[in-house]
Amino acid sequence: MKTINDFDCKEKKALIRVDFNVPLDEQFKVTDTNRIEAAKPTIDKILADGGSVILMSHLGRPKGKEDKYSLRHIVETTSEILGRKVHFASDCRGEVAQKAASNLQPGEVLLLENLRFYAEEEAGDVAFAKELASLGDIYVNDAFGTAHRAHASTTIIAQFFPEHKCFGLLLAKEIESLNRVLNNSVKPVTAVLGGSKVSSKITVIENILDKIDHMIIGGGMTFTFIKALGGKIGNSICEDDKMELALEILHKAKEKHVHIHIPVDVIAADSFSNDANTQIVDVREIPDGWQGLDAGPKSLENFKEVIMNSKTILWNGPLGVFEMENFANGTITLGEQIAEATRLGAFSLVGGGDSVAAVKQFGLEDKMSYVSTGGGAMLEMLEGRVLPGIAAIID
Repeated sequence: MKTINDFDCKEKKALIRVDFNVPLDEQFKVTDTNRIEAAKPTIDKILADGGSVILMSHLGRPKGKEDKYSLRHIVETTSEILGRKVHFASDCRGEVAQKAASNLQPGEVLLLENLRFYAEEEAGDVAFAKELASLGDIYVNDAFGTAHRAHASTTIIAQFFPEHKCFGLLLAKEIESLNRVLNNSVKPVTAVLGGSKVSSKITVIENILDKIDHMIIGGGMTFTFIKALGGKIGNSICEDDKMELALEILHKAKEKHVHIHIPVDVIAADSFSNDANTQIVDVREIPDGWQGLDAGPKSLENFKEVIMNSKTILWNGPLGVFEMENFANGTITLGEQIAEATRLGAFSLVGGGDSVAAVKQFGLEDKMSYVSTGGGAMLEMLEGRVLPGIAAIID
């Protein structure tokens, strides 16, 4: 697996695919700089070698050239984070881009305009990829968040750099962290899968059953399992058409000696609202008109025992509706348990939009071994798929 550390970039122009798809407020100010900060080590390495950097990214889902999705809005923030002036090219192709790239001196950084202003990017157009490739001497993919897309700048472009392509330090770390969970894990291994739907996690569950010792199931998908097992779930969310599948998962897990842990009690509410009336009830005895919105205290005690005895922990999905303060305790407590296990030497990997949002919101990010930057990409790797953006570099 070649990374940027295997190359000397002196007097080279490094074309880096970054994931600067960052949130902007109404004044077009960046509200979360994590993705830009995550790319800094790769950029710094190239500049320290005496090379120059050309950054390519998308922002949002523009329909043609929409100014609100222009990457010029992030130039100031990127300059602040990198500690140097970032030049901006008002196009990512054609004369504007060619001129800006050819004028670039060692030690300088250029940011190209939004790649998705052109439909050819998402279409994986070869001619567009070739045009982008002509701007640099070496291609670096450091965008894990888009590694599962066969787009021009993430996958197709790599063919034009047969000897000069590699992973950036961020993408390399993502791959190593996932490999550490899936292939080189220290046992016991525990996967915590939360979220609302069993259907979105099926392939993940099937792929990781051979690699784990324990699986904690939480969030809304709990109730599909409970109902399948004959429990009463009141008005709780449930995928009735997936109950058969839930029983099949339990059966397969038993065959593979994987211990499945499902909540035994929940915080039930009489409406889907932070101001709802609540009560702690047995997960199999939720009254009509009530719905489970968070894991209960006994469940959290049970989970704690599993987490504290684990050496490798994968966390994907919250235990409750953590966006509402009154139903956030389960997710916070689980996060604190994983943080404590990590402090005592376990390896913890957190991934998937909601889990990442939760660890950030509750100040637990720095207490985990690794927090993934790519939700969809991480899920596809957990499903056992080879991501096109990664395959194009390993080739």
